[in-house]
Amino acid sequence: MKRILLSILALTLPITTFAQETIEKGLDQKIDEGFKPVSDFFSNVIFFTIGGTPFVLILLVLSALFFTIYFGFPNVRYFARAINVVRGKYDDVEGHGIEGKPEVSIVEGDIRDTIRDESQEGEVSHFQALATAVSGTVGNGNIAGVALAIALGGPGATFWMIICGFLGMSTKFVECTLGVQYRDVGEDGTVYGGPMYYLSKGLKEKGFVWLGKIAAVFFAIFCIGGSFGGGNAAQSNQATVVLKELLGLESTAAGFWIGIILAILVGIIIIGGIKRIASVTEKVVPFMALLYIIACLYIILSNFSFIDDAIGMIVTEAFNPKAIGVGGVIGVLLVGFKRAAFSNEAGAGSASIAHSAVKTKYSASEGLVALLEPFIDTVVICTMTALVIIIFNSDGAFVYGGDGSGAVIIDGASYEGAGITQKAFAKYIPFSNVFLTIAVVLFAVSTMISWSYYGLQSWKFLFGRGKKADLVYKLLFLTFVVIGAAASMKSIWDFSDAMIFAMVFPNMIGLYFLFPIVKKQLKRYFDAIKAAQK
Repeated sequence: MKRILLSILALTLPITTFAQETIEKGLDQKIDEGFKPVSDFFSNVIFFTIGGTPFVLILLVLSALFFTIYFGFPNVRYFARAINVVRGKYDDVEGHGIEGKPEVSIVEGDIRDTIRDESQEGEVSHFQALATAVSGTVGNGNIAGVALAIALGGPGATFWMIICGFLGMSTKFVECTLGVQYRDVGEDGTVYGGPMYYLSKGLKEKGFVWLGKIAAVFFAIFCIGGSFGGGNAAQSNQATVVLKELLGLESTAAGFWIGIILAILVGIIIIGGIKRIASVTEKVVPFMALLYIIACLYIILSNFSFIDDAIGMIVTEAFNPKAIGVGGVIGVLLVGFKRAAFSNEAGAGSASIAHSAVKTKYSASEGLVALLEPFIDTVVICTMTALVIIIFNSDGAFVYGGDGSGAVIIDGASYEGAGITQKAFAKYIPFSNVFLTIAVVLFAVSTMISWSYYGLQSWKFLFGRGKKADLVYKLLFLTFVVIGAAASMKSIWDFSDAMIFAMVFPNMIGLYFLFPIVKKQLKRYFDAIKAAQK
């Protein structure tokens, strides 16, 4: 324990020293001003447009549509089958490991919130895999991200979020099947998986060795950036927003010091690998998610008479947006798809890093399990949050679109992201500000832990699997916890969006080259089920 605490102190000391030197200069503002040019640069590069529409959006939508059509609408046809897989109906069909590969397990460095429950001698059921993956996915993208989408794009953004989640089910099915199929197993049995491996190994099989290597490197770089941004800075940013609101903190350095505390908490977990803390987190976060869903349902059902109006606004304003300055249908579509992709990560490839560690004899079985995630995360939970905010704004509490930054004026004060959701909850549920603050902080910490694993796996792919290399990554990761807490929401979310969407480009190269493999694996799995049922 002493060594762990000393490591944390060593990592945070340079940051705290910097704070002492600049505290009088407006620390949060100084950090924000320094980070904004970086955020703007990456955002401008990644979101280059064709005919006024960001190319990455076109790629994401058309790819998801292609996979949906090619696999015969797996998000509909295999939905019931996926639930049966999770229920364990086909456990007798499945063995352990992939044919021709050794039995595998997860050892030091794993994050159980996103991968598995290790309590059963390295064996994980599909239900456990789904539960742990969803607990890592459901978080501030559902609370703060949805609020940002509604604030910018109005109710119509919800419609496009749902469409993105529905189509994203097919994309996640493909990438998670490939993640299991091409995972790498170290000599000690440690699993290394994700797009880095199906790009390098899968494209090598197709005769495109260098393309696979280059794409894998770019993905790893972008994934590391994603772990610093959407999986880290954006999470600490929203945790700070609700904590400052709850505690009434207005100091210019308040965000910085909250970031330091969060960095220490996350550092204890990711550096020390204290599984007792991680095990508590994996139990608390699903519980908080369930409470959050119940709270949303309470508000929605309490305003039952307005539900049809809210749904009508979601549909009509998707094609005729009224939000100020949103930029028409394309603008509201972009807002919706950005937030949905950020929340469920379909197309970014990150989910395949988590699912690749699950033991199964048939890689397509885990792909089926994975397609449920965007449905739970986006189609269900994000829609609930959206309905709560739309119901809250039924009396014109704020103007959709605002000033274009994502912040809106409510009762004379400025609110953004999770702060808007917090305000909506407070109107209908007493003391909900405390509940939502706890939920946001727990979701933030859980997501940061999850993404530290994703980023670390990408870091290992680039720089090797040594302890010194791991420590460098963790130092950078904890630094971004503080940056996210201190910088403005717009700068952080612009950078986060850029990094998450940047992952789409190399990931799609792998999906387009290897999707026939997924079809073969799916047939192989279904044939095995049919044979077992005879």
